[in-house]
Amino acid sequence: MFLTYLSRELGKRRKQTAIIAVGLALAVALVMVVSAIAAGVRDAQAQALEAVYGVGTDITVTQAASAPAEGGAGGPRMQFDFGAADGEAADGSRELATSRLTTSFTTTAFDASAIGTAAGVDGVAAAAGSLTLQNTTFSGELPDIQQRPEGGEDFAPGQGGPGFDVGGGADGSGGSSFGIETVSVTGVDVAQPTVGPLASTTISDGRALEAADAGADVAVLDADYATGAELAVGDTIEIGGAALEIVGIAASTATSGTTTDLYLPLDTAQALAGLDGQVTTVYVQAASADAIDTIATALQNALPEATVNTQAELAGTVSSSLASASALISSLGTWLAALVLAAAFVTAILFTVSGVARRTREFGTLKAIGWKNSRIVGQVAGESLVTGAIGVAAGVVLGLVGVLVINAISPTIAVGGTQRAFGGAGGDFPGGGGFPGGGGGPFSAAAATSDVTLSAVLTPAVVLVAVGLALLGAVLAGVFGGWRAAVLRPAAALRTVE
Repeated sequence: MFLTYLSRELGKRRKQTAIIAVGLALAVALVMVVSAIAAGVRDAQAQALEAVYGVGTDITVTQAASAPAEGGAGGPRMQFDFGAADGEAADGSRELATSRLTTSFTTTAFDASAIGTAAGVDGVAAAAGSLTLQNTTFSGELPDIQQRPEGGEDFAPGQGGPGFDVGGGADGSGGSSFGIETVSVTGVDVAQPTVGPLASTTISDGRALEAADAGADVAVLDADYATGAELAVGDTIEIGGAALEIVGIAASTATSGTTTDLYLPLDTAQALAGLDGQVTTVYVQAASADAIDTIATALQNALPEATVNTQAELAGTVSSSLASASALISSLGTWLAALVLAAAFVTAILFTVSGVARRTREFGTLKAIGWKNSRIVGQVAGESLVTGAIGVAAGVVLGLVGVLVINAISPTIAVGGTQRAFGGAGGDFPGGGGFPGGGGGPFSAAAATSDVTLSAVLTPAVVLVAVGLALLGAVLAGVFGGWRAAVLRPAAALRTVE
């Protein structure tokens, strides 16, 4: 009886059933798609942050760069020293070349004892140090000193000296030509390969740095740098005045952020840079993800002069469209889904009540022949539940199609931040990576960006929540409409003309 009456009533009211079902279907589909996109953006953001922290690293410890003091003290200086007879050529001109291996302007070296301090904090599974450096090579031609004007004045433009026209030299105009090439160098703890910079790389040729390489003049090159510099495993590269044997080529697995051109053992890097017993970063791996905040607080207390960052804190400072997209979808998307669900519920209630109002005489007859109020409420609620189930089924299909379309399109989100470098790569004064009019120069700041592919991630929990909310809304609409019908007295209902 119940099912027969239910099917007959739904068949008589196809238009109302379709409108309610469509509203609920759109609500379910929107909840699924928005939740899937939000989960995908969160995954992409976590993937992008791995580029900064490296696989297995939960916390980093650094020290803020010191501001240069008056007179140039307090940080690395752009200064190259030459001997009186260095590079003397037969024609009086001088071919000069030298290199310096120093920390960059944005990093500060501190005592490596911080590694032991960090490793001793409760909850820390592993700690490793690294030394981030810049190897800057200066080379060029200085013209004959006899070209300097009498009286000790500076060289005029085109005649060499401090006031020279830097574009000359090679064409015999008497000017000078200089180039600056920089290579980013990272000294890594070869005893801790799973924590730190090398953890986010894979070896594409040769081998990785091993514990036995401690103190050795060996290096692993970034794949992109090796290709650009035309270097391969077995070649040598000069860093800090030492010839390093290239034992491996590493390809970065990070999706964004900066990579280093060259990796070498930490103690080798310290010796070449004259920074024995110092590091620029301590990478910390937590034994449990739940203890990261507690460990970060303990590290800050143990190392009061250091800067302690966790992955969560970094997420709040990432300067990229990814962070904006994540915040937008998490807030706007949630509210939009809630509003659409609310609109679908209201629509279902209004149409159900409207349908009940048109069936007043029918319900009055049913009450007159003995139907109880609970049976009338149950009948209307059952009709509404079936209508909601139809809408939910259509909504799930529509939501799955939407997620599949997004994954098929595979949209990308730009991830970027500001990177500062000490000098350009192989640039000449000016224009290459040098001073006046140059693109970048020794104090260059460039926006580095990379693309992260967005995949919509749909979980069963999201589907169940969307289905549950839609069915609940449909049942509430039916109960409310059935109650409106049940409270009518049979005599009053029978007097009503449809």
